[in-house]
Amino acid sequence: MKNQWIDFLFGMVTVKITGKGIERFINVLTRNEIIIWNVKRHGTETITFQMKLEDAKNIRYFARHTDCQITFLKRKGVPFLFRRLLKNSGFLTGAVIFLLIIFLLSNVIWGIEIKGAKPDTEYQIRKELDRMGVKIGKLQFFVKNVEGIQRELTNNVGNLTWVGVELKGTTYHLQVVEKNEPEKQKELSPQNLVAKKKAIIVKTFVEEGKKVVDIHDYVQKGQLLVSGEIGQDGENVKLVPAKGKVWGETWYKSHVEQPLDTKFKVLNGNEKQRHALAFGKFELPIWGFKDPEYKQFEMEKTIYKLHFLKWVLPVSYIQTTIRESEDIIRSYTKEQAEQIALERAKKEIKSRLDEDAMFKDEKILHKEVKNGKVILDIHFKMIENIAVEQPISKETRE
Repeated sequence: MKNQWIDFLFGMVTVKITGKGIERFINVLTRNEIIIWNVKRHGTETITFQMKLEDAKNIRYFARHTDCQITFLKRKGVPFLFRRLLKNSGFLTGAVIFLLIIFLLSNVIWGIEIKGAKPDTEYQIRKELDRMGVKIGKLQFFVKNVEGIQRELTNNVGNLTWVGVELKGTTYHLQVVEKNEPEKQKELSPQNLVAKKKAIIVKTFVEEGKKVVDIHDYVQKGQLLVSGEIGQDGENVKLVPAKGKVWGETWYKSHVEQPLDTKFKVLNGNEKQRHALAFGKFELPIWGFKDPEYKQFEMEKTIYKLHFLKWVLPVSYIQTTIRESEDIIRSYTKEQAEQIALERAKKEIKSRLDEDAMFKDEKILHKEVKNGKVILDIHFKMIENIAVEQPISKETRE
């Protein structure tokens, strides 16, 4: 069966043949592998048929030695459409430029809306957006995606708890949650303050309640520090919510190992970029076809959805950055490894305690170099608030 779409793509013509010996002429075309179809007779000396454009260029050659006259009636197909477009190139150019302008304007940032922020916070956010290049009139292709904008705002604007960034058409919508001021203290029920771990008392600060321990006292876990019962024993006893802080010296042990040779993966600054258009899952490369000759690399892909007026097109622009990485080995002396191990141990201990906990002293109990590692056992003395709340009940009063 004739593929009409292929014929339309390459062009086809309708031909009229008039004269004597039409049948012989048709046979000549057939012997020379000229394909014709839709052959129709119109009287005794006239026929019409269709043929490929490329074959029509040679048909006059076969008609020279016959008494037939050739007339081309109709022309169909892409080549003829293209020729017509060239005749109207001014209109075509204007239409293309118009659509291109609309497309570019549809991918420009025309608005930035910020909700949920106080005026001073909004000013800081807009200032940070301006630094990142997220400003009105900028093409969306040249700014970070919404995840990158959200991450940088959260990191660089101090009084933000959370910020949501959403791109709708040509407008960025930011929903902001600011850090809340400390809540007013709620009314507390009567309570004591007891020790959460064993310690030696070094400092006390009592806002309310009766202190029952002194400096240098040794206390066990659960021991009473500040009582919520005030007044003379047995007379005019009043129950209050004990409040305050009791700092004690506490002790921790840490075991840490630090290799003398440490392997790191770092970026060396070499990078290549690829650009592509994505139609669904299919990607059409438009720049950066060649694979970089990197042995190791990290790849970062940024996807920009394309817009036309208010519609999101089923086409995306993808920018892929390929950064070369390499492994380096950093060697430490024994003293450097010990210092790094000590700092690691401090960070690990600090992560388990309150923010106001402080280091008082440390002592290395055991140290050795084994299998290319420095091994330390360390004893730490800490100063921390050991007071925790304990509601007053009948059992605690007795």
